[in-house]
Amino acid sequence: MDAGKKDWMSLSDRYIMHTYGRSPVTLVEGKGCRVFDSDGKMYLDFVAGIAVCSLGHAHPEVAEAVRRQAQKLVHVSNLYYTVPQIELAELLIEHSFADQVFFCNSGAEANEAAIKLARKYSRDRFGEGRYEIICLQGSFHGRTLATLSATGQEKFHKGFEPLVDGFRHVPAGDLGAMKQAITAKTCAILMEPIQGEGGVVLFSPDYLPAVRKLCDAHGLLLILDEVQVGMGRTGTLFAYEHYGIKPDMMTLAKALANGLPLGAFLAREEVAGSFTPGTHASTFGGNPVVCAAATVVLKTLLEGNFLSHCREMGGYFKQGLEDLTARYPSLIKEVRGLGLILGLGLKVDGADFVTNLLDKGFLINCTQGNILRFTPPLIVTRTEIDLLLGALDEECRKRL
Repeated sequence: MDAGKKDWMSLSDRYIMHTYGRSPVTLVEGKGCRVFDSDGKMYLDFVAGIAVCSLGHAHPEVAEAVRRQAQKLVHVSNLYYTVPQIELAELLIEHSFADQVFFCNSGAEANEAAIKLARKYSRDRFGEGRYEIICLQGSFHGRTLATLSATGQEKFHKGFEPLVDGFRHVPAGDLGAMKQAITAKTCAILMEPIQGEGGVVLFSPDYLPAVRKLCDAHGLLLILDEVQVGMGRTGTLFAYEHYGIKPDMMTLAKALANGLPLGAFLAREEVAGSFTPGTHASTFGGNPVVCAAATVVLKTLLEGNFLSHCREMGGYFKQGLEDLTARYPSLIKEVRGLGLILGLGLKVDGADFVTNLLDKGFLINCTQGNILRFTPPLIVTRTEIDLLLGALDEECRKRL
């Protein structure tokens, strides 16, 4: 059935709550870095579901893993063991700092669980009254009430007050402010290694190691939110690897199963031990089908030169954006990011760029009003990057 995009959009506007400002296209198919709308128009996808479809759309091995597992076993309660969940957990543990993993459905759910575990561990080890978590201004940790409270952007808080107690926000990158915020009530520091929703904000190389030392000195847990930047996005499997440190907990989601809903948080064994039967759970978390897909994703990321391709394309893309910055200093302020999460900071509003590039056949995203955020599939090629750079150049030229 093909009712045309206008009919689909009208039906959506009528029946689905308006919690998204949607672009006027109805996407029906995808392959690799390309997606197609209901009129058959092709777009190069530099959003990838906001850093989700890292292997591209309709990846054949992921699709085959889903088909095979769906024909075998789709769901049983976590009251029972399932093989795909165990295989995925083993792979994640073998290639990270962690000893144990908890599976859930999304990044918000993973962060929510990490917040709960931080409080529970601190109570088990230090007693009552130690429950506050220090977070960064500009951060984004999810849309549940606790993760919203942890998020350091007031625009997401409005209308949902009172927020959950126990979160203190300090300026991002300011170690002195973080030190001053630590009290006898503090149990953890929660932060993103790179702030994605906050505008692709990269910290100085010595900031994360300094935060790690601060946690060690005060007996605090370091929780890294790698929901957006984990799973190869920065050119290493996990972003913390760039900084020579290890967190106590790490949350993952988005790219974990290449588009199927799966979240996870990983922890050191000592910390994970505070979760015992009955303290936390998830009905669909670690579903056999999504775990089978995620196992293919993780094995693919670890194969051959996949991550080096990501680093190479990230460097090539970043250089192209920096060239644009040099050519159009009156329009572009800076280039931000690492690997294939890149931001182009504009001196003008970014909404028109998004709209005009959509007309030209490119999906891009804007955050914070003037930061164009690029998170293409990690399989993106130089040719595809060149096409986008050419379109951006054209958009800049006509604004002079």
